[in-house]
Amino acid sequence: MVDVTATARKIIANVELAIVGKRQQLIFSLVSWFSGGHILLEDVPGVAKTMLARALAKSVGCNFKRIQCTPDLLPTDVTGVSIFNQKTAEFEFREGPLFAQLVLADEINRTTPRTQAALLEAMAEGRITVDGVTHSLEVPFLVIATQNPIDHEGTFPLPEAQLDRFLMKFNLGYPTMEEELDMLRILQETHPLETLQPVITPDELVACQQAVRQIHIDDRVRRYLMEIIHETRDCEDLALGASPRASIALFRTSQAMAALRGRQYVLPDDVKKIVSPVLQHRLILNPESRLRKVTAAQVIEEIVSNIAVPTLEDPEA
Repeated sequence: MVDVTATARKIIANVELAIVGKRQQLIFSLVSWFSGGHILLEDVPGVAKTMLARALAKSVGCNFKRIQCTPDLLPTDVTGVSIFNQKTAEFEFREGPLFAQLVLADEINRTTPRTQAALLEAMAEGRITVDGVTHSLEVPFLVIATQNPIDHEGTFPLPEAQLDRFLMKFNLGYPTMEEELDMLRILQETHPLETLQPVITPDELVACQQAVRQIHIDDRVRRYLMEIIHETRDCEDLALGASPRASIALFRTSQAMAALRGRQYVLPDDVKKIVSPVLQHRLILNPESRLRKVTAAQVIEEIVSNIAVPTLEDPEA
């Protein structure tokens, strides 16, 4: 079996040559990638969202392309377009930026819903259909989308159906003073991102994705996971709870978190660690709860704290 832990440590150590103080977010990113899911980064400008995506692509040796989302961006600008060749008198397909292994959709809420929807088939099925012809995308395929939570003018908020397609959502946050001092020291002469070299191959990452699916989850841990999901559907603070897609997402990411921690089995602590970034963007608060300044993260924390953690003892013994 592939050593997922060793592979993850190689990537994290390499990325941290260019990015300081984001260990937790790096772990979440690898959990999502090893689970075969996509990432939504929501944070203010200038906190290394783009740099994180580029560093991950360089560390794995993946093809990287960036889509700068704007209101005039068309779906064909993302997926590709068929162009008539006068010499051959035939249409030729020109691939768009989605034909890469790691795609950064920068400021995704700046573009129109029609263009946002162009990402859905690629994210859900790993393929793109243009002019009735389906094109398969090269694996491993990862979409990292970013959005600014502060500036709402001229934006198109992602609908619930599209938010649900992202496996995890989290923010990077500001660095501490010491971390920022280290950053200035690293950047004094040249940007370390330019000299990053691959530490694993794309095939090794695909092998990690396959190995993660072999991680064992005990029936009691599965029930614990499902109790969290079902509690969100009955919670008074929520107008919309977690979907079955959320159940699968929590299941897969729990396996990946256990693998990154060097275990062949999932513990309840693995579920607790990733439950908030997996579920918080899938939940819709009631208007009354929003007025009381309740957040989805607070609701999830309360739900998890009220559910009994399974133990090794057999309750029937």
